[in-house]
Amino acid sequence: MYTIFVVSIIIIIVVLLLAVLTTSKAYSYKHTVDPIDDNPYLENEKIENGEKKQ
Repeated sequence: MYTIFVVSIIIIIVVLLLAVLTTSKAYSYKHTVDPIDDNPYLENEKIENGEKKQ
């Protein structure tokens, strides 16, 4: 019975450790945003609204 308890505790610790590591790695990821000039969706929106392309 104690072996099942110990194995369960080890599995819980490993899962918790992996969750903390992946969350910290996700928060350290640097997100980037495309400049407005290079946005193809903005050009399509201008065409649909009848505006001239610059």
